[in-house]
Parts: sequence; structure tokens; C-alpha cells
Amino acid sequence: MIDPNNIYLKDHWKLGSSEQISQSGNILSTDAAISKDWLPATVPGTVLGTLVTNGVYQDPYFGENLKAIPTDPFKAPWWYTTTFLIDSDRADPFARIYFDGINHKANVWLNGKLIADVNAINGTYRRTSFNVTGAIVPGNNVLAIEVIPPKPGDFSTGFVDWNPSPPDGNMGIFRPVTVKLSRGVRIENPFVKTRLDLTGPIEAALSVSAELYNDSDREITGRLSGSIGPIKFELPVTLEANSKQDVTFQPGDFPSLAIKNPKLWWPVNLGEPHLHDLNLEFLIGDHISSTAHTRFGIREVTDYWLNDIHRGYEINGKKVLIKGAGWTDDLLLMDTHEKIEAQVKYVKQMNLNCIRLEGIWGKDHKLYDLCDEHGLLLMVGWSCHWEHEIHMGVPVSERFGAVYKPKDIEHVAQAWEEQVLWLRNHPSIFVWTVASDKVPITELEQKYIDTFAKYDPTRPYLNSTGGVGSDQHVIGSEDVISEISGSSGVKMLGPYAYTAPVYWYTDTKFGGAYGFNTETGPGAQVPQLESLKKFIPEDKLWPIGGVWDYHCGRYEFATIDRFTTAIDERYGKPKSIEEFNKKAQALNYELMRPMFEAFQVNKKKSTGVVQWMLNAAWPKMYWQLYDYYLNPTGAFYATQKACAPLQLIYNYGDHQIYAVNDHPNKVENLRARIRVVNIDSKIVLEENMSFDADPDSSAPIFQLEALEELSSTYFLDLRLYNSEGQETGGNFYWLSTQEETLDYETDLGPFAYHTPSKRYADLRLLNTLSQTEIAVTHTVAVTKTEQHVSLTLKNPSNSIAFLINLKLIDRANGELILPVFWDDNFISLLPGEERTLHANFGSKNAVNLKVEGWNVNPMEIILK
Repeated sequence: MIDPNNIYLKDHWKLGSSEQISQSGNILSTDAAISKDWLPATVPGTVLGTLVTNGVYQDPYFGENLKAIPTDPFKAPWWYTTTFLIDSDRADPFARIYFDGINHKANVWLNGKLIADVNAINGTYRRTSFNVTGAIVPGNNVLAIEVIPPKPGDFSTGFVDWNPSPPDGNMGIFRPVTVKLSRGVRIENPFVKTRLDLTGPIEAALSVSAELYNDSDREITGRLSGSIGPIKFELPVTLEANSKQDVTFQPGDFPSLAIKNPKLWWPVNLGEPHLHDLNLEFLIGDHISSTAHTRFGIREVTDYWLNDIHRGYEINGKKVLIKGAGWTDDLLLMDTHEKIEAQVKYVKQMNLNCIRLEGIWGKDHKLYDLCDEHGLLLMVGWSCHWEHEIHMGVPVSERFGAVYKPKDIEHVAQAWEEQVLWLRNHPSIFVWTVASDKVPITELEQKYIDTFAKYDPTRPYLNSTGGVGSDQHVIGSEDVISEISGSSGVKMLGPYAYTAPVYWYTDTKFGGAYGFNTETGPGAQVPQLESLKKFIPEDKLWPIGGVWDYHCGRYEFATIDRFTTAIDERYGKPKSIEEFNKKAQALNYELMRPMFEAFQVNKKKSTGVVQWMLNAAWPKMYWQLYDYYLNPTGAFYATQKACAPLQLIYNYGDHQIYAVNDHPNKVENLRARIRVVNIDSKIVLEENMSFDADPDSSAPIFQLEALEELSSTYFLDLRLYNSEGQETGGNFYWLSTQEETLDYETDLGPFAYHTPSKRYADLRLLNTLSQTEIAVTHTVAVTKTEQHVSLTLKNPSNSIAFLINLKLIDRANGELILPVFWDDNFISLLPGEERTLHANFGSKNAVNLKVEGWNVNPMEIILK
């Protein structure tokens, strides 16, 4: 909602280096002409982001260009300037400027006056505001900001071991700048606290609060008026001169705030994420002095303990198995709203219900708003970047990380409080995570607890995203146990690199499917070939070499050697980039699916899993379900399949077929069709069975016994039919009679980041599959905003068409259409089988369909 009293400073920004600017801030902020020839700047954004946009440096995401960008220019301060207009007829004599985030320190001048220095603006995650009533003028105003970069030891943004660091350290004005006008009284920090009574018909009690500030030198009497839809409430308020007053509307005093049968906010698959708007205004007589708006959801978050060891979560009294992935912002903080929206939609398409933010990401509220709207849960908190010397560049405490000195404790505690105030109305945030790999020092955790008690008692917090099993010292040499709150009840025990499918079902010591694994995954997920060509020079594309390594993770994850070894051992050594591409996507799919499926199957002893990671800060080989260009990998569709709310799943550990139902209601009269198929496409086993699926359940329905005359590589085809006989789900596995053997004895040193294999499964018979042709018919429907493609694929051959990969191509430029939303992809068709798939996408351009696959003759079709 746009407030006419707010001036959002998004435009007319200029940027220049202090090394090339001789004038001081008082001069720069009085004459806009001085900076007219500086570079046009993007705010919110970073210094390097602006330089790249203006062509000062070549595309840092391509090849090894990032190496060529020096760090020295970013050791000096950089200047930002902008201008804004105050209408001369405005009757609002009071003004305040707000900075939601500057990295890392700043001096600020307005119209020749210093309004804040580096002592006042000091810290990436500090939110600050300043009275500029005496500095602002009718007409044109000039603002000049000197930004000082972060240095080693500063609590700034960080990308840990996910990718290289930005050369500028993300210095800049990376969150919004706003000027707010008032008639003397302003409203700050509106909040709606919801409490539910779930013992009978649901009732909600809403408490609405806000802070009122009188910026004038006189007493002011007025009315604070609020509304939530048709609900109205109002209080008379008198504020002394230059004072603050907290005002709360309680349901005991305002019965309309006690709501029967409210529209609740639910996470995906449990209900609709209903949202409500709070509007507040402070009136002095008949004049509005200040307004405030926030959006919120009526919901209640509670946690519970499984076997007194593992923590789980409930939303509105319903247990939720957390299925998530880890978010990162763009390397240069250049995400657009459109890209963020596409990614949130991808998360929902993959049937995930959660995003974890390690680091309080976001240039603004867009990501949080979208998660509110789509019913996606958020874990929000600090990054382990602050917990390790290798990232911080200064010595740290082995137990507590870098925040252990009194001044740092004060700084970080205050920053946390300001972030909580910034974000607390978002119903999607179900837990605060105040540490990652370690725990906060006692004094700091107590300050966090005090902040929650005062400002946000509506959701639990985690003292760490590690804890359970930390005595094994997989990450760090200290037990992750708080002196105040004990174990977090969640675990961080890996793995982070190549992991065989069977691991997730059989491991009971580390990262396997028990408890809540807050970050884990099978390691690298290599992008598809079209994306590789976008960031690897043509002459470096094959064989795999140094440029590939540069786009891996860091330290232990600086190559994809474990990934390529697995391809060689399981699928056979590729002889070309094209062969590598298809085998990489097969491995991406094969490794990702069982991780999520195992937690689904084991939901009676599991409470959550977070894939590390969801997305990419820059083009990379590791830890992503779709790549930097929004091109899904095989792992994307594996996740979509694994996390389907009603599904049949093969357990690699006990060789049983499980029926999983995530829905809160019982699903009756289901039928499973189970087929085992040899490499020659001959069916060697077929079983049909009927069953019911209880609410939120996982149950075995069939034991897969050893079969005679089974090829060393074979297929398992699972189909699920509803009570009407319609196919509503399916799963297709490629398996080996040579089961993978895990090597728990290998010594990986102080960081046991995965469990390698002694012997790999043998899937090399896939290379003998006969080539197939796919017959395709299609329709295209065009709306004002999207195109919808419906395809019917048929395999007329006598051989399985394996891992069919569908791509939509812009007919004009030959580029992939991205983002694209397929209801399934990387599918396999049995001989004679026919299947219909759908896709939608935002481009209005004419498109072609490209059909590829493991053993599918490629074809391109003009879609009309």
C-alpha cells in the first residue's frame, strides 16, 4: 500500500568513488550538479552491482571474469547522491529519513547538513532513522551518503562456501531509503499478535499494538484509529512533547478483536494462506498526522518433541513435516522482483513447503510477502559466515563464533531486534534461527530471549540449526548445546557431497531420515548444457577443467570430482559433453529423490529436512534445484516427484513400496499398480492392490522380493489410481542388482561432510537401451499474461523411452523459455505408453518444443 506521506527514494541515484571525488558531504548535498556525470546507481543495490550494470566490469558471472575485478577500489568509501521533491504546499512540518540497510557504515548529509555519521549508521543489519525536520526544504532536496565498506571481522553479508565472495563485500545501500512526513506524531512498528483457541470451534484473539512518537516540542492529543477489514477500533491518546508511547488494543477491551471461525493462514497442502490487512492512522482533530499498514496472517506456531530428542513444528495445531531448501540472494544483490517471484513459484511447484534463509536475505520484503501469499514457511536467521574464522577473517570462539566480545554482543543483539521488528508480521516465518553451526554465547542468547518476549512471542526460536548429534563433531569440535536452552532439537550432520540413495534410509547416526536435518543434500547438481554454455567459455566446456572448478563451491567443495566419479562408476564414463549432460541430469534426479522420499517414508520418526541448497547466487555446479538462470535441473523434478502429497515410494533400505499421504484427511479406495521391468523392456513382475491412506501417514503396502532372471539394471514402475480409476501419481526408478555399499570407516578429517561408497551400484546397462522416437501432439492456449502448452507424448517403440527431457525454445532467438512450469519432466514411457503433460510460461513469443532424452532421438517441433 502506497502511503502519500512516504517518499520512496528509488530514483535519480548517482554513484562515485571517494578516490575520484574531492568535495565533502556538505558540498555534495547542496549542489546536485556536482554528481550529474557520476554513474547512475541502483538503490537498493550494491556498488559492484551498479558498476557491472554500467559496463565498468565485464559480466562477472561468466568464466573467470570475477577474478579480474580488483578488491582495492572497494577498500575506499563510495558516494551516493540523489534528489527528491517536497511540494511547497505540504502542511507536514515534520520529516524523518529511514535506512533499512546500508553495508556497512555511512555518513549522511541532507541539504548541507550532517544528519548521521558512522557512529549512528554502523552495521549491515542495523535499521536506522533520523529526524530531518530541520534539514528538509520545500522544493528540491539533495541527499549525499558516504558508504564505508565492511572489513574483516564486521558482521556483514556472506556466502560461506557456496561461491566466491563479491569483490566489494556487497558494500552499498542495499535496502530501501524512505522519507516520511507527519504532523508531529508518527506511528512505528505496528504489530498483530494472534492467539488461537483450538479446543473447540476455532476462535482467534488479536492484539494490535504500535509505537507512537511525538516529534514536536508540545503536547499533542489525538486518536489512534485502526481497522482490519470490517473490524474498527480507536483510542484517544495524549503524548507529551518529544515522547514515545506504546499503544495496544486488546480483545478484552475491544470485543471485535475476538474472532470466531477466523480465516486462518495455512502452509501449502494444509489449507489456504489467508491474509488480512491492518490499517492505522493517527488523527489530530480532522487531520491525519501519520498512517501505517501491515499485512498479517491469523495462525499459531508451536513446537513439539519427538522422543524427547527431536524438535518438530505444528501450525494451527497440525503437525507439519518440513520439506525445504536453502535460499541465497544474488551474488551482487541484483535479484529482481520478477526473479524472486519465479523462484517462489518454483518452490511451490516442487511441493516443498519451506525455505530456509541462512542470513537475513532480501533487499526488501518481496520474498517474505510472496511466501505469505503462497503458504510457504520460512526459517529466518543469522548465517554461519559469522561463526568461522575462514569466513570472518578474524579469530573466533570455537563454541560461539565471532560474537563473544561485549561490544559485538551489544551490536548483534540490537541488529537482531531491528530485524525482528522489520519482519515479525510475516506469518510465513515460523521459527527464528539465532545461530547456525554454533550456539550464541549466554549473554547474547538472553538478549535474544528478551527481544522475543518484548517484541515477538508468537513463534519459537532455535538456538542453533545444529545440536542433535553434535557430540560426534561433524561440524566443529564443540558440542552444540546452549547453557540456557540446551539442545536445539535439530541436527546438522551433513551430508553435503555425493551420497548414495540407500544412505537416507539406512543411516541412523548422521544425516539419514530421522529428526530434523536443517541442511543436507547429495552434493553437486550440475546445470543442464544450455546453462553451462552461458557461463563456461566454449573452449573450456569439455573436458571438465579449471573454469568448472571455479564455479563449484569452496574448500572441500572446489571440484565436482566426487560427482564425476559417481557418473563413471554408475553410468559409465562419458565421452562428450552431450553424454555427460544426460548422465549428470540422471544422477541429479537419482540422488535427490530418495533424500526427500526417505523423510516422507520415515515421517513417524522425522520432523523435517532442508536441501542445501535451493538456488544459486551465481552460475555454479553445487547445491541447487534450479540454476542461476532459473533452468531446472533433474533434481528439481525429482524433488517435485518425491514431495508429492499423495505418492507411492520405493524404500532403498528395506525394498518395500510405501504409500505416503501428507493430507490431513484420509484418502480411500486407492489402487497401486507395481511393475518391475527388465532392461529389455519386458515386464517381469506386475501386482495390483487396493488400499486406503490414513491422514498424514506412511505405510508399507508391498514387499519387493528378489526376482529371478532380473537384468543387472532394471526399472520399477509405480502407478497410483484414485477411486475413479484415474492415474493421480507415479514414480519410475532405475535400479541395480548390485547394491551400493557405504564406507563409514573413511577418514575425511575434521569435517566429515559425507559418507562415501565402497562399491557403486551398476547402472551401465542403461547405455544399451535402443533408440526411440516419440510422437507428439499439442495444443497452445494464450491468455493476457501467459501461454499454456498441452502435450500428448506417445512411445510407439518396443523399448522404454528413458528420461524424456522437454524444453521450450524462443523461436526468435533460440533461447530457452525460462522460467517454465511443467507439471512433470524427465519422464519415462514404457513401450506403447501415452501421457499428457502441461506447461505454462510468461513469454508471449512464438515457441518451439525440443524433445530430448537418454535414448530418445532429439526433435524440435513448431508449436502453433
